[in-house]
Amino acid sequence: MRSQGQVRFIRISSRSQKIAAGVAVCVLGAWCASVGALALSQVSTGTAQAALAGREAKVARAEHSVEQYRENIDTVASDLARRQKFIEQMVDAHISDLPESTEAAQPEAADETGAKVKKISALMPEAGALARIEAAQIAMVDRLTRYADTRSRAASDAIRSLGLNPNAIRTSARTAEGGPLVKLVTSGDGSVDPRFRRMGQSLARMGALENGLASIPQVSPAHVAYVSSSYGYRSDPFTGSAAFHAGLDFPGPMGSPIYAAAKGRVTFVGQKSGYGNCVEVSHGNGLMTRYGHLSGFRAHVGQKVDAGALIAAMGSTGRSTGSHLHFEVRVNDRPVNPRPFLEAAQTAQSNLQNNNQPQKERS
Repeated sequence: MRSQGQVRFIRISSRSQKIAAGVAVCVLGAWCASVGALALSQVSTGTAQAALAGREAKVARAEHSVEQYRENIDTVASDLARRQKFIEQMVDAHISDLPESTEAAQPEAADETGAKVKKISALMPEAGALARIEAAQIAMVDRLTRYADTRSRAASDAIRSLGLNPNAIRTSARTAEGGPLVKLVTSGDGSVDPRFRRMGQSLARMGALENGLASIPQVSPAHVAYVSSSYGYRSDPFTGSAAFHAGLDFPGPMGSPIYAAAKGRVTFVGQKSGYGNCVEVSHGNGLMTRYGHLSGFRAHVGQKVDAGALIAAMGSTGRSTGSHLHFEVRVNDRPVNPRPFLEAAQTAQSNLQNNNQPQKERS
């Protein structure tokens, strides 16, 4: 260091340099910490503001819902009455009696509905009763939807066990429809609540599948102890040569009652070559049953019959060696073996009835 013509030397030791560097680092660290704390404070403030805004939005929505109840309490009551009528119509049309045991609603939906009822009851006690009625209706709709879906699955499984396609049966059930338009409106603005629409669709699907199952041959056409001739190849009773037998032969006394194997519509009453006096019953979905060698008729063309309904009397008309019933099951006019068909249908019906019984009856 030069000063007034003199040169002086200043020495800084390593220890002093380290101390100075440490001080500088501390100062810099303190500055960074203060900047970070400021930034963190700003982020926290923004998060708190966002949370506050979210709470305010929820409160606003709750207040809006309550305000709707307050301003339109008469409309809400009218909507609830329409909804109740809708539920009663669906139950009467598809179930007759309310199920005693069905699955509970989804917890999320129940929590949401319960929270709404609490808010409305707390902020506007006079609307609390309506809110509780609405919640009960929604819970019932959910239960009925689940109940119908359970029965639909059982019917589908039963139909599938018979080798038939449940979707084809359900589709064919809608080949002929009509009638005046009667809208099922469940709110004052003319819209249908999607939960109610879903319930209606589930009940309609259940009805179509169960009606289709009921149309499958499932009742023995004659009350006899045994079958004298089975389905398939046999020795012809007249020629003795190998021949194909397209049904089952039920032997019995002349005039024994003959019953419809399933519900359907009588499509033929008269004589057919080889069958003699014959009755045919169409059950839909391509299914038809044929009853041959009859001595008399107890039904007419176009008549709707239930499973087990009396349709004819046993005889020995046509190509026959004695009093018996020749019974055929045909799918799309192709003969199939009736024996496993009837056995499987009876088992499927038994399983379906067990599945449809209330839980406490089966326990």
